[in-house]
Formats: sequence, C-alpha cells, structure tokens
Amino acid sequence: MPEFDAVVVGAGPNGLVAAITLARAGRRVHVIEAADQPGGGTRSAELMRAGVIHDVCSAIHPLGVGSPALRDLPLEEHGLRWIHPEIPLAHALDNGVALLHRSIDATADGLGGSDGDAYRKLFEPLARAGFDLTDGLLAPLTLPPRHPVALARYGLVGIGPAERLARRRFSTDAAQGLFAGLAAHSILSLTAPVTAGYGLMLGLLGHLVGWPMAEGGSQSIANSLVSVFESLGGTVECGHVVESLDELPTARAVLLDLTPLQVIDVAGDRLPSRYRRSLERFRYGPGICKVDWVLNEPIPWSDPNCARSATVHLGGTLAEVVAAEDAVQKGRHPDRPFVLLAQQTLFDSTRAPTGTHTAWAYCHVPNGSSVDMSQHIESQIARFAPGFRDVIAERHVMLTADMESHDANYVGGDIGGGVADLRQFVARPTLGLHPWRTPVDGLWMCSSSTPPGAGVHGMCGLLAAQDVLKVQR
Repeated sequence: MPEFDAVVVGAGPNGLVAAITLARAGRRVHVIEAADQPGGGTRSAELMRAGVIHDVCSAIHPLGVGSPALRDLPLEEHGLRWIHPEIPLAHALDNGVALLHRSIDATADGLGGSDGDAYRKLFEPLARAGFDLTDGLLAPLTLPPRHPVALARYGLVGIGPAERLARRRFSTDAAQGLFAGLAAHSILSLTAPVTAGYGLMLGLLGHLVGWPMAEGGSQSIANSLVSVFESLGGTVECGHVVESLDELPTARAVLLDLTPLQVIDVAGDRLPSRYRRSLERFRYGPGICKVDWVLNEPIPWSDPNCARSATVHLGGTLAEVVAAEDAVQKGRHPDRPFVLLAQQTLFDSTRAPTGTHTAWAYCHVPNGSSVDMSQHIESQIARFAPGFRDVIAERHVMLTADMESHDANYVGGDIGGGVADLRQFVARPTLGLHPWRTPVDGLWMCSSSTPPGAGVHGMCGLLAAQDVLKVQR
C-alpha cells in the first residue's frame, strides 16, 4: 500500500487547492513545500522593519473572491477576511484620474459622454452573465458552457488586441488609459491578440466582486487554505526541496505545482523524450522589478481620488502604456514603465504600527533582467504624487533573480508561469484535452503553467485534481 493516495509538490494556491480537492474526496494527501512557509506567491513578510508587513509577491486579489475554486471553500471560517476598498481601481493621469467603481453606471458616469455610453455597452452584457461567464473563462475546457451567448460575445471582442479595442470604443485618455491598464496585466504587448480579453475579465471582476486584499497580508490566504486542508486530515511539510520524484513518499498520484523547467529537473528520464521536448519549448514571459516601501506618511497624490483605492495604475495614456509594454517585449527597459501600485495600509491598519504606512509596486522588465528599475518606478509615482520621495523611510528592491529565489516557479522573474499569449493559451504547457496530465503514469502538473494560467484563483489545482479523480476512481 502506498503511504498516500496523493503527494502534492508545492504549497502555492494551486497546490493547496489541488490537495484540498483530493482530501475532500476522501484521499490521503501530503503536501511538500520547498520554502519554510506555505504560500508561494501569497506570502507576506517583515521585509524591513519588525511589525511592518509587506506582500512579497501578490497583493490584490479579484480572483481570490471571483474564482469558483476559492468561493467554494470556507476560507472565512479559517481566518481569512477580505478588505474591500471604496474604489476597486484608480488609473492616474496627468490631468486627473479614471476610476473603476463597483457600479458600472458610476464608472460610466465618471468617464462621461460617449465614452460612458460605450463603457456601459461593453460591460453590461458581460455583467449580466456574471459568474456563469467568469467561471466558464476560468474552466476553458468545460463543455457545454453555461452561458454560451455571453461567452461568444466575450470571445468576439476579447480575442483581439487591447489597443485596438481601446481606440475603437473610447475617445478620451481616461477611458482608453483605464482599459489599457487593465489589459497590461497580461504582460503582453497590447497590440497582441487576446489582450483585450484580459482587460475585459479584470474590469468585469471589479464590477462583480471588487479588487480586495487579505487582511494582515496575502499570507492569510495561504494560511486559511492550509487550515482547511489540515481540517480534512491533510499534512504539510515545509523546508523540503524536492530534487527528484524518487525521494517522494509512495503515492498513487503525484501533482507538481511546478513550471515545465522544474518538472523536467524533478522527473528527469521518466519523461518520454517527445513530451520532454515539448516542455523544453515552453516559453517564459517578462519578469518584474518590485519595490516595497516603508512610508512616514500616505502617498501625497495630486488627485486625492487615488487614495480611495488600494490599487493604482501608473502609466498615463494608452499610448504610453502601449509603448512601455512594447519596449519590454523587445528586451528593453522603458524610461516610463507601466507601474502597478498597492497602498494597503490605507485600508488595513493591521499591517503596520499607527503612523507608519507601506506601498508596494512593480513594473515589467525583460526576463532575467538585472536592471534596478526602482528609480524609474519612483519617478512614475512622483509624476502623479509630487513629494513622494519625501515620505519614503526605507525601500526594499527585488530584481528578477530575487523573485526567482523567492519562488523557483518565477523563472527569470516571470510571475505568470509562462507567456500567456494566444499560442500558449491554447497549448499550456502542451496541446491536448488533458493538459494537466503527463504521459508518466500517476504524474500531473497543477501550476499556473497549466490552464487557465496565472492568478491567485486555485483553478489550475482544482482542474488537475478533478482530472486525477477521473483517472483514479
């Protein structure tokens, strides 16, 4: 008899959701994590000062409340509390700010005129489909779709480039910039196919569930997942770097919350040569340069509306965001990068002592970059918040190598588990109806390098575990 029904390697959100899914089905499951604490991209730490908590990677989690994998779990009963800022998202401009409200009408009214009408026309049909649409997008191989008309409408618009959609639908810098910032989360050129779909999905989630954060830091998400798992009888072992499948406890199924590069290293000669070559062709995307700050005061925004949201996009106009992301795709470092910023302590006082604030931001850089972009990032912030540098007490910078050291899945600083363009949207990591399943008997992948891709949603783990249960009834 094997020691376990399943062993999961990697205690990120996907690995933990996979483990929970199997444990709920009555399986004996053990999770092994290389780091000293579970969480992967949802870890928090005192990076500079005792008592001041920073999110080491992910910070804002629309998919945390929008994903069916996580909505189905009693995470609140296990200590997780979501904090919803007044405004899900602010996009700063030189002459003001564009706000994404929970209400489509409020967002459209803020954009005004024909752009407000165009915004309603774009998002209202999608919002009426609600979770039937977003759940279908997060489970791309589910047939038949629960809301085929809405899915078809989304696909017709979302399959195209974000830049084209923004220019055709909107005329003002506010509306165009707001959509560009949403789509830039794709970490692709905004002239590339499917980038419009990223903008639609993230905007829709803002209206359906908001863009919340976890009280006390993103580590709270991982801790609640572990608590649910352990309540089902599962066990977690941290501080164990798995270098070979041979060192794992015996199990009927092994699920790897690893990207193709690590799967090749761990599985070695067990992988058939053809499948191994397919994994070797898997492409990783740009990396990030990330900065955390301890601040003596909140960020002094020129437009105080920026302080109403925990998330602020700093890139200016559509043309500027497109130029910044294109530069990264071409292997360059933009002077004016598109910056994604979170200001958590404005809404979560548990993260720092009274009178102390934090900020978190990153920009995209070429994969494996060793360039410190912190001054460029700070210049972009100061552009919309003059005096920002005057409130900085300390800073902590993570280059691409630091990101990979934090989590081996972040190859070259790629936080998305691989390029998510049209080609790798269809074949992720390889082409097939069961992309989580490898040719090795009893071996599955469940990382963000499998469908539906990056994000703290747990769906890669859920879908992989469901495939295990189909095969091993």
